[in-house]
Amino acid sequence: MIDFPYIKDIARKTPGKIVMLVVDGLGGLPLPETGQSELETASLPNLDALARRSAAGLTTPVATGITPGSGPGHTALFGYDPVKYLVGRGVLEALGLGVELADGDVAIRCNFCTVDDAGTITDRRAGRIPGEEAESLVDLLRQIEVPGVSLSLHASKGHRFVLVLSGEGLGTDVAETDPGTIGLPAIPAVALSDGSQRSAEAVGAFIAAARDLLSGQPAANMVLARGYSQVPDWPSMVDEYRLSPAAIAAYPMYRGLASVLGMEILSTGETFDVELDTLESAFDRHDFFFIHYKPADAAGEDGDFQAKVLALEELDAHIPRLLALGADALVVAGDHSTPAIAAAHTWHPVPLLVHSALTVGDGVPEFTERACAMGSIGRIPATGVMMLALANAGKLQRFGP
Repeated sequence: MIDFPYIKDIARKTPGKIVMLVVDGLGGLPLPETGQSELETASLPNLDALARRSAAGLTTPVATGITPGSGPGHTALFGYDPVKYLVGRGVLEALGLGVELADGDVAIRCNFCTVDDAGTITDRRAGRIPGEEAESLVDLLRQIEVPGVSLSLHASKGHRFVLVLSGEGLGTDVAETDPGTIGLPAIPAVALSDGSQRSAEAVGAFIAAARDLLSGQPAANMVLARGYSQVPDWPSMVDEYRLSPAAIAAYPMYRGLASVLGMEILSTGETFDVELDTLESAFDRHDFFFIHYKPADAAGEDGDFQAKVLALEELDAHIPRLLALGADALVVAGDHSTPAIAAAHTWHPVPLLVHSALTVGDGVPEFTERACAMGSIGRIPATGVMMLALANAGKLQRFGP
């Protein structure tokens, strides 16, 4: 853990390599009709074989019963207490897009969404409109002006974009307008403390103007705002763990989080195949790699059980490429569970595998929630995963005399 008081004393620089594969939304729940989860339904010969010769367990991303966002879920896996090290998705998305943020700037993660004539949200993601369409709508919204505050807009993946507020006296303590479910109206952007009044007024004015400009759109006819944040000052993985870490992720938010933690962001493409190409080409230059796999989470959030099964099967086909690199420690983890039957993130524990020459295989029969629950790692806080990775790669010295 990054806050272990003696981490700098026991962490050591070695040639050993760590690859941490984070499968977004990895965990699931059984379909009532079959009694099997997505992992139990999928055909995963490579992951199952890996599970039999690895240490297995389950992770709790934040705390029992707490449903994590993707930010806290990933932060924990890198050894940062997600309650202490909490930042809104706006700044992560902005940094991941390469946006330069000045001191005092407030970054906000926005979604295009669909509302009916009464203002009720019918689709929080506007049907996941394609990026080209979203970019043209972001261009349309760039004409909005708010007195006393400078606005800049930056298109992201699909239905997402970033709004940056610049000016004096801005705060981040503003109510998120996304209610988190359909069938409800958007929440007003009200200040939750005195120091954020200007931000709340600016966001409210922006959303009102956006609603007018988007009124004729068939799907993306409204916007939702959340993740108000400013650039944090956190300890670096480079200094604390004595690593040369790198991140490979197609989605901006994960690149942004990695940059906050001190990882070098490697340019990559849109598919996991290309992410693996990037990993292979950079393997000699770094000793820690975070590589991200998104499709399982997207399918789970859409409530599409079969699509998540297929996404997991597609991932399984790539496992031999990961193993061929010969990393000293290979970690397969998830930031949270996204069961298709919930169509959302949930609090359920997440499967974990740690594979190295220093790990005795548990012999668990398969890579599933129930099988991993029987593994030697047991159920641990996700903040412990990074320490296991370092230990299995021979990067932690003995503690104490």
